[in-house]
Amino acid sequence: MNQLDRFDWAILNELQSNARLTNAELAQRVGLSAAPCWRRVRALEEAGYITGYHATLDRHKLGLGVLAFVRVDAAQNTADITQGMEESIRRLPEVTSCHYISGAGTFELQVVARDLESFSGFIRNVLLRLPQVKDVHTTFSLGEVKSSSSLPLPAVPTNKTALNHKQP
Repeated sequence: MNQLDRFDWAILNELQSNARLTNAELAQRVGLSAAPCWRRVRALEEAGYITGYHATLDRHKLGLGVLAFVRVDAAQNTADITQGMEESIRRLPEVTSCHYISGAGTFELQVVARDLESFSGFIRNVLLRLPQVKDVHTTFSLGEVKSSSSLPLPAVPTNKTALNHKQP
C-alpha cells in the first residue's frame, strides 16, 4: 500500500470510532461491498496502518484512581543504557505509556495506581530500583479533560454517493 485513497481513510475513521463493526456494517458505512472492504481492511493491517483492536477500559471503575506523569532521569544517556531502561520500562504493567523525551529527563511515563500509597510503593520498590535510574519527578493528574487514543485523520466524505463513484 503506497498511498491511501478515500475508501482507506474512511475505513480507518470508522474502525477508529468503533472497532466492533462487522465487515458488513463497515462496508455499508464506507460505501463498498463486503468483499472489497474485507480485502482493504486486511491490506491496512498487513501494511501496519492498523496495529490492533482494543477495548477502552475505565480505570476508575477498575480501582486505579491515581494517574501520574513521571519523568525519569538516567544516570547516563548512552545507547546501551537507554535501550536497557526501555526494555525494563516495557515490562512494567503500571506504566501505560512511555516516551523518550528531549530536554530535562530521559523518559516521560504515564503511570496508574490504585492509590497514593501503592503509587509510592511502585516508585520506591520498582522504578527507583531499575538500573541506571538517577531520579524521578512526578506530577499528578487532578482530573482528565480529554483522554483519547484516536488520531486526527483527514475528513472523508460521508455521502455514500461521493464514495461510491468508483468501487475498486
